Amino acid sequence: MTQQIPQSPFTEPALTGVRNFRDVGGLPTTDGRRVKSGRLFRSGHLAHATESDAEFLGSLGLHTVFDFRNGADHTLEGQDVELPGVRNVGIPLSDPADGREFWKMVRDGDVAQLRGILGDGKGAARMSRSYREMIRTRTAEHSRVVHALAEDSVPALMHCAAGKDRAGVSIAVTLLALGVEREAIIADYLESNAPHNRYRVRRGTDTPEERAPEVAELLAPLFDARAPYLSAALETIDEEWGGVDRYLAEGLGLAPETLGRLRDRLLD
Repeated sequence: MTQQIPQSPFTEPALTGVRNFRDVGGLPTTDGRRVKSGRLFRSGHLAHATESDAEFLGSLGLHTVFDFRNGADHTLEGQDVELPGVRNVGIPLSDPADGREFWKMVRDGDVAQLRGILGDGKGAARMSRSYREMIRTRTAEHSRVVHALAEDSVPALMHCAAGKDRAGVSIAVTLLALGVEREAIIADYLESNAPHNRYRVRRGTDTPEERAPEVAELLAPLFDARAPYLSAALETIDEEWGGVDRYLAEGLGLAPETLGRLRDRLLD
């Protein structure tokens, strides 16, 4: 059974230019506590935020925005809008789709090309593989984020392009450090599938062929939030470190006192 996500005490607005925004407050931990509301947010990129979007984001009292996009993302989408008084920290992470050339094919390639790289389960396998790699190879980046949250970066917003993959894994790592139940972490991740949250892919052509149902079906694994993707990341923690405790201590270098400060800042 899918766990229901507790509602935040404030009503999240229908942001016009920012996709996939939400407060992760209310998520339950294994010891009966909950993530504080108004402390940790997630979203897609802020490059297209409208004036009213920026006004709302500015009202959150954010200390830090963590941007996990890379140079190719910035070229495609632009830099985040500037939020007065907010520190912007860029920590580029590999896109699950593996870069500029791949995305050019997604946006401009024909059906036959897409079928070759994404068909027969290859798209979903690519995504699961990339989630595993983000856990194995990005311990330094995830450590930097969690240590920053423990010291001075709260309230914080984490985002990538869609707010689903790179931000999704980074949020999941943070929630694991807080002791949030895995089922609740996955349930929050799956909220990225809500229609108003989904990333809008722009294909380079708009011919009837490019609008064919097969194209949508081939691209779906890249733009869906699927439980097996995040489960693959969590399983990698168990396989590589034998569990969350060793991952936090050895993989992320979190000392008990740092972990305590993190939990004091982010948990009720």
